[in-house]
Amino acid sequence: MKKFSLVEFSVDHPKLIVLLAIIISLAFMTQFPKIKTDTNPKNMLPATSAVRVWNDGVEKTFGLYEDMIAVGIVNENGILNKDTLGGIQRITDGILRINGVAARDVSSFTTIDNVTVQDGTLNVAPLMADVPKDQAGVENLRRNLFENPLFLNRIISKDGKTAAIYVPLEKGANGKEIADSIRELVGKEKGGEKFYIAGDPVARDTFGAEMFKLMAVFAPIAGMVMLAVRFFMFRDLFLSVTLMMDAMISIVWSMGLLIGLGFPIHIMSSMAPVFLMAIATDSMHIFNEFYFRYGETKDKRKAIIETMRAVSRPVQNTALATAVGFGVLLFMNIIPVKVFGGLVAFGTVVLRILSFSFIPAMFTFVKEEKIEKIARAQEIRAGGTSRFLRKLAGAGAYHPKTTLVVGLVLFAAALVGLTKIRVNNNLVEWFKTGNEVRIADTVMNRSLGGTSMAYVVATAPEDEYMKTPEAMRHIEGLQRHLEKLPVVGKTTSVVDYVKRINRVLHDDDPKFDAVPETKEMIGQYIFLFSMSAKPSDLDNVVDYPFRRANIWVQLKTWDAQAMRDVIKAMDEYKAAAHESPMRIDLKPAGIAYFNLVWNDEVLWDMVMGFGLALIAVFAILALDFRSVKWALVGYTPLLFTILLIYGVVGYAGKDFDMPISVLSCLSLGMAVDFAIHFVSRLRQRLREMPGESLSDALLWTAERPGKGIIRNAVLFAASFAVMIFAPLTPYITVGAFIVSMMLLSAVMTIVYIPALITLASGSLLEKGRNA
Repeated sequence: MKKFSLVEFSVDHPKLIVLLAIIISLAFMTQFPKIKTDTNPKNMLPATSAVRVWNDGVEKTFGLYEDMIAVGIVNENGILNKDTLGGIQRITDGILRINGVAARDVSSFTTIDNVTVQDGTLNVAPLMADVPKDQAGVENLRRNLFENPLFLNRIISKDGKTAAIYVPLEKGANGKEIADSIRELVGKEKGGEKFYIAGDPVARDTFGAEMFKLMAVFAPIAGMVMLAVRFFMFRDLFLSVTLMMDAMISIVWSMGLLIGLGFPIHIMSSMAPVFLMAIATDSMHIFNEFYFRYGETKDKRKAIIETMRAVSRPVQNTALATAVGFGVLLFMNIIPVKVFGGLVAFGTVVLRILSFSFIPAMFTFVKEEKIEKIARAQEIRAGGTSRFLRKLAGAGAYHPKTTLVVGLVLFAAALVGLTKIRVNNNLVEWFKTGNEVRIADTVMNRSLGGTSMAYVVATAPEDEYMKTPEAMRHIEGLQRHLEKLPVVGKTTSVVDYVKRINRVLHDDDPKFDAVPETKEMIGQYIFLFSMSAKPSDLDNVVDYPFRRANIWVQLKTWDAQAMRDVIKAMDEYKAAAHESPMRIDLKPAGIAYFNLVWNDEVLWDMVMGFGLALIAVFAILALDFRSVKWALVGYTPLLFTILLIYGVVGYAGKDFDMPISVLSCLSLGMAVDFAIHFVSRLRQRLREMPGESLSDALLWTAERPGKGIIRNAVLFAASFAVMIFAPLTPYITVGAFIVSMMLLSAVMTIVYIPALITLASGSLLEKGRNA
């Protein structure tokens, strides 16, 4: 009984294959209306992760909000004038009415509590109940602002030119939507002030919204570019569209499965369509070989079957390598990383199934005279591309030692570059320098304490300990220590409230701007304050049993490294000698701390996945080639290319962030694809032409399969080059990285594999001819 062949079945029943592809695609498309999105990096980690559980507990204990927007008001002539103050009042009143804003805890001139003494009694009242009616009122407000350290560098800058409104958001509120509402409010102001809106929810939700928009724009543009380049290569619109359909079917099936299983579209999974479109370019090898085969056989059916027989093994194994490269991400800890890995791995498998069914079926619909015309243009020795590829391969085949020496020099330089790479993530810097989100963050960080919020939670061994002078002095000392860091703009704690009360109750004498001497006095001050202030004023900085205190740390950058510096300084302070024993434990918390943990866990998860993928891919090469030595030959250009690219990243001073870590998997899959195609077809040639010299076989491989490699790389690079013009820096990174990676890996494959094979021909040649 004849063995079933999917290729032959597809060639004999092309209409059935196309119909099945359409029906299955429509079935997956029925899931699209159920699509859900999630752009919150918090959900990159499981709800049970230690940092999320800890942060949630801290927020609950101290009545904190997960998200906070900072609104900056800048007047170069000074904030303290009736017109600007009136604008602040109007904007604040408008913000309080926006859905999703936690109105009770908005901090502005008109809502923040000011601690003073009136007729010998502690008075806690809004800083600015009404706009001052005269200059005397303005001067009184100036004194209240600049003499209170709780306000300075928080709601007013030292130079008096910048004010801030802090807007906490209710759980689940969309930062971009609220920021847009605030922009509408400030847009109604007609004065000379400039307004800036910053904060993690603004950057996060704006980035998420813009990313999905860009995916909707760039995926079709990338597709059109790929279509145009294919048409330029083959001069056949029908087959160019066929290859595009191959990619689109895979995307529909993959995204339909993802949505149907109930997974939301995260930032990472939103990039899957472009990745799958790029991976689909591996079918270029089928097209490339088909026209050569037709030129030799002049029989369309025979050419299709012989083409698939010739390329089946490398196409299958490149798909396996790519699927494994992404599939290992299923074993990582981060849920969206798992989803992304599984999504792309599934899409890769679909692409390979389509390569052996849908593409052969579509070949049958092309008229033979059209194929004949294209085939004539594909003659192996015709055109400059073939001559160029012969020269490239000849450099390695005829001058292997020189080629190897040059490679070793580049290798050493790349190793130095690797040492310069810094692992970091900064969501704000994912926007271009001129973007309003980045401008707002820069202005606010330059003028005020900082838009990135962290906390240091101090925990005592027993209740009431936080009322003791010892605990207060330790917290105050930690604040001063942290404020020495360039990245820290301001710190606030219960100590600042106690010192303020102590001072105002002593006729505002600066000598009493200090921690009181006894626990009883501290307790009385806190009790008096709690009777008059908003509950959140005290709740935000100390818990009710007074066992825990919360130190607010405002950072002037969203760099993950800034939080590392804070933690290091915190640990140094704890380890240092103190006048009294330090009986409190210190632990970081807040969005800045989460971003650090998220940065490390996501990036190192990707690095670990990349390492596992390297091992798995080498195993696939060894099994495919049935030789560890041949596997090393194919593996070397892969490692060399990746090393060179990351070396350049280090020299360029580019942080190793999430976009670059994601690209590691793609670069691994595509770079090994080229090696598999080259080595597999070379060994096939050696078996079929036993009398041909090794150098001639290498040059033939560079000319014929090598043409598919170059076309694949050019097509891949051209489609991603459009991303260089994106407004978001991760897209620019993705575009530049992949363009350079694809072109370089193709060249490295064609130059260095011949060089390595020539040098090791003694131990490789017999295996190559007999395998």
